Amino acid sequence: MRVTIALARRALRNSLRRPQLLAPMIIFPSLMLAVNVGGLSHTTTLPGFPRVHGFLDFQLAAAILQSLLLAGVQLGIAVALEIEGGFFDRLAAAPIPRVSIVLGRLLAGGVIAIAQVVYFLVAGLVFGAQIQAGAGGFALVVAIGAIAGTGFGAIGMVLALRAKNASMVQGIFPLVFVVLFISSAFFPRGLLSSPADAVAAYNPLSYIADGMRNPIIAAISPSAVLEGLAAAAAVALVASVLSVLALRGRLREA
Repeated sequence: MRVTIALARRALRNSLRRPQLLAPMIIFPSLMLAVNVGGLSHTTTLPGFPRVHGFLDFQLAAAILQSLLLAGVQLGIAVALEIEGGFFDRLAAAPIPRVSIVLGRLLAGGVIAIAQVVYFLVAGLVFGAQIQAGAGGFALVVAIGAIAGTGFGAIGMVLALRAKNASMVQGIFPLVFVVLFISSAFFPRGLLSSPADAVAAYNPLSYIADGMRNPIIAAISPSAVLEGLAAAAAVALVASVLSVLALRGRLREA
């Protein structure tokens, strides 16, 4: 654990020293949130749209999810840069548990994810949003976001270990938005046209977004929240296992 915590601290310090990596995960989702709320607020009157205090409340989950996905990409880029710079090889040669290399990065990603979720929730409250489930709902949104953010970071690490190149990891940026837009993050699944609605039904991002959104727009629904937690945990577990396997493959090649 000491090694994992030390590597997590180093990753957090390096992230703070590279604002060019942190800024996109906050600025871009914030701008998109402002544009969507300013231009699409009347969509709340559409038949089938859930009752909400305002469109900002509905869109907060989408902005959080978008930010977490971008953070996963940025984590992958940071790992790829360490591979290119030779630090990863020095770390792999050190007498430490190899799994700590993965766990340290993921721990740092989880801490950053918590900060991202809190930022968007507080910003939403400042601009008039309401969290209908209160403090408990706030905590649930943070929990789901932290687990999901850790999973997205693990996916970024898998890509970095396989690609070994920061530019290739950065190339998945457009794919992130494709996967996000064919989920129910931005609009209710019932209002999506075919085939997007069918794809959204099997997209884990839909359940993560709905799980975070439920405590914001309504009283806590155990089914929605549990589905969100389960989807986030499944992504985190599978991606973490894949990142450990990718690390082993990288070490065998070294």
